[in-house]
Amino acid sequence: MRPPEVAVAVAVAVAVAALLVGGAAASVPAALALQRAVPHKGVALEELKRRDWSRHRSTRRGLLGGVAGVVDFPVEGSANPFMVGLYFTRVKLGNPAKEFFVQIDTGSDILWVTCSPCTGCPTSSGLNIQLESFNPDTSSTSSRITCSDDRCTAALQTGEAVCETSDSPSSPCGYTFTYGDGSGTSGYYVSDTMYFDTVMGNEQTANSSASIVFGCSNSQSGDLTKADRAVDGIFGFGQHQLSVISQLNSLGVSPRVFSHCLKGSDNGGGILVLGEIVEPGLVYTPLVPSQPHYNLNLESIAVNGQKLPIDSSLFTTSNTQGTIVDSGTTLAYLADGAYDPFVTAIAGAVSSSVRSVVSKGNQCFFTSSSVDSSFPTVTLYFMGGVAMTVKPENYLLQQGSIDNTVLWCIGWQKNQGQEITILGDLVLKDKIFVYDLANMRMGWADYDCSMSVNVTTSSGKNQFVNTGQYDVNGGSTGRASYKSLIPAGIAAMLVHMLVFGGVLQRR
Repeated sequence: MRPPEVAVAVAVAVAVAALLVGGAAASVPAALALQRAVPHKGVALEELKRRDWSRHRSTRRGLLGGVAGVVDFPVEGSANPFMVGLYFTRVKLGNPAKEFFVQIDTGSDILWVTCSPCTGCPTSSGLNIQLESFNPDTSSTSSRITCSDDRCTAALQTGEAVCETSDSPSSPCGYTFTYGDGSGTSGYYVSDTMYFDTVMGNEQTANSSASIVFGCSNSQSGDLTKADRAVDGIFGFGQHQLSVISQLNSLGVSPRVFSHCLKGSDNGGGILVLGEIVEPGLVYTPLVPSQPHYNLNLESIAVNGQKLPIDSSLFTTSNTQGTIVDSGTTLAYLADGAYDPFVTAIAGAVSSSVRSVVSKGNQCFFTSSSVDSSFPTVTLYFMGGVAMTVKPENYLLQQGSIDNTVLWCIGWQKNQGQEITILGDLVLKDKIFVYDLANMRMGWADYDCSMSVNVTTSSGKNQFVNTGQYDVNGGSTGRASYKSLIPAGIAAMLVHMLVFGGVLQRR
């Protein structure tokens, strides 16, 4: 799913001004590097919510062997709150190979990139990256997938391919993906070579490749046409047959497991590994089978050790209920019936030095103390008695500050009218997550995602994937740097506007 836009709500800003001015402030894995620049601080909840839901596709979309070495791509970019934010990595496709910036999305299945020609596709990016387009006619290893191809037939069953009844067997296997904000992309499938640098067991590097099927986008609409946060495509990490995870596993290139660790600090980054991170402290709970999402069996929620008065049946997985882990969603969304008990418990457990304010339905707080000492810990309990500890910065968003007083708002939102809970980046950051599809389980552990991680290999030996060895600005690898899109002076003015009633529009 694509991240949403971010706009500051006037009502929140006015509340801040009123309180502050008035004195109220007393097998072997393949590793893909993640790019993160999601502005959590200084960003209003309403705009973050819009940014999330614009990424939730309304149609044709679900949320949601051994090899010789570790495939590793360096982390690039920044999570500075005054930069346009995305997690993305680079993929090399075709012959001759071209590099493409593609957004990481565990809520969809297909890798697609902009192709030439393309209607409505941006030609420049506010992320200070050079956009590319793929042309299958100029790649010597490219072939188009037809409607008679078995891979197209499989994709038709999952709604990820389009072939009309009037199409001939030799017609291109097409696709159409539509997002909740009305934006979308359409195109056709091609098969071509994907390249990666493989770190071998002896710490030597080798060039590797595999032939995969991916989407060739020749039409984009809505927010996908805008240049400010444009990338070359989307990299889906879902469970279906045409996901890169499934394809590389069927080719024996990577195991049917992937892991990520998202850095929560402002400089962002992290790592996504096609393989299993094996750090100590990981705990596992079953994935709900036969779901298009990455669903878990959430059983209860506790605040400071006290379980909330929520009927556990509210979290039971069905067509209209369930708990989804989605690294592509910025915030977190609680089932409608669970939200009010959660907010009430948080507000009732803050320290006496914290001052509360409610604006447009959002519970916010002013404090000059650290969040860890002022706010309670939340615990999510899953099937098997497995717990996930959620620290205050995993459910709060910093909305602004003046002097030593900071405005924090609850970043978990009510999934209005729906009993679906979505755990997005706000919850997932600063943790290792392992999506073990082979054993239908998910694991996690608190972790400093700027450190290297251990990844298991088919031989039983572990390799290190080091996110810390790369300059997040790309300097160590000679890659493009990502600079702030807003000069420092203007950024300071925007913070002032945030606190005293202005509106910061991100898109």
